[in-house]
Amino acid sequence: MKLPAATAAFGVRTRLVLAFLLVAAVSAVTTAALTYREARNAVLERAQDTAVTSFREEAERFVPRLPLDREAVRWELYDIAARSKPHPWIVFAEYASVRVSSGDRPASGVLTAELRRSARTSPRGAFQRVVKDGDAYLTIGMPVMTRVVAGGPAVPSGLVLYAVMSLVNEETDIDALVTAARDGALPGLAAALVPALLAARSVLRPVRELRRAAHSMGGGRLDTRIAVRGRDEMADLARTFNASAARLEHSVRELRDAGTRARRFASDVSHELRTPLAGMLAVTDVLDEDAERLDPDTARAVRLISAETGKLALLVEDLMEMSRFDARVAELNTDEVDAAEAVRRTLSGRRWHERVGTELPDGIRVRLDPRRFDVIVANLVGNALRHGAEPVTVRLSRRAGALAVEVRDHGAGIADAVLPHVFDRFYKADAARSRSPGSGLGLAIVQENVRLHGGTVDARNTPGGGALFTVELPFDGPASREEGSRSGPGRTECAP
Repeated sequence: MKLPAATAAFGVRTRLVLAFLLVAAVSAVTTAALTYREARNAVLERAQDTAVTSFREEAERFVPRLPLDREAVRWELYDIAARSKPHPWIVFAEYASVRVSSGDRPASGVLTAELRRSARTSPRGAFQRVVKDGDAYLTIGMPVMTRVVAGGPAVPSGLVLYAVMSLVNEETDIDALVTAARDGALPGLAAALVPALLAARSVLRPVRELRRAAHSMGGGRLDTRIAVRGRDEMADLARTFNASAARLEHSVRELRDAGTRARRFASDVSHELRTPLAGMLAVTDVLDEDAERLDPDTARAVRLISAETGKLALLVEDLMEMSRFDARVAELNTDEVDAAEAVRRTLSGRRWHERVGTELPDGIRVRLDPRRFDVIVANLVGNALRHGAEPVTVRLSRRAGALAVEVRDHGAGIADAVLPHVFDRFYKADAARSRSPGSGLGLAIVQENVRLHGGTVDARNTPGGGALFTVELPFDGPASREEGSRSGPGRTECAP
């Protein structure tokens, strides 16, 4: 559609050009800000580089006497502090539980846990600018290196030196720069502020409406629409948005209906199959008992029917479990349990306790659903025994407020192309595994049960060979009682 000339002349593009022309009038502010930033960085970096280089040299020269003597270390810290530059340092030394400093306190409240971690792991040390109680400090951490063998590589000795230097002088210089920039920029900014705000408001009003509409649709309100005003470019965008939203709403409605029908079909079929399968399992049990009295061909056929019937029953049970997750009706029945004892019961109940190694520290109690935890452990261990290689190990540990369950095997590991799909439903790495005894849903069920607890699960290969599955469950259970989690299809092998 061809717009009238008057409308086109005052479209969004024209308004944006006018807004940028107004912004150009305050370019002096931008120049002042950039100048201030560069000058500020130069002031801080000059002091920082000087201090870091000097302190690194001191740490490299520092050779502690063993065994470590606090008084001797304190006097050496005094010497290091006496050579500090460009400003005085307070030097701290940390070794295991030993804390010594050149100041009046053995430990500093300015040093952060992040700096300590970096200083212990980096041979070159680390530094950080910290503001505490309104005062700025430069904190530096340097590990003291040592050589176990003469001429060999330097390794951390475990002793870490820290320096805390005040940046008051630099902050004073920076404040002076701020004052100068403000005094020069404020008049120009005030002159251009009113027309710039008016132009920005005119241009950005439709953009804000579009943002709110997009946010509303992202929250699930697919019936959101934008009021169309005028005939400029933003009006065209609003009409396009409304048309796209209508098509999306229709498509999502169709997909939801199809998904609901598919879930209902899977649930109904699985439920209807349970009764005949129960009768078939009873018959196959009887046939298994009499198989030894049959001729070899008939016995093989009987045992095959029995095995396949068991696999079908397992698949039906897993399908019903997945349908409960998809319908969001799966619930947690939590209780406080001993994690180690729960794992032992899982392994013993499936007669795996002699095949599976364990590292199960006592005294770890956690609130979870015992039945679903049993399914998680059983599926992971069964998958490791079936598709990995022994020894298989189950390990429990505490990790940042969560219970960590690690199941490791020593097989060939998981191919890189397979890892992203390891929790996909019915996913199998190769065609040969299509006849494996698993239902193809075990790891998907693990993932759904872990999510129901508010935890996480991941899979990776270990450097020593084999696959490692790690589950983390919060000690106090999920933050809020969830009813299943809608996940994508998941790969799995299910343990018996």
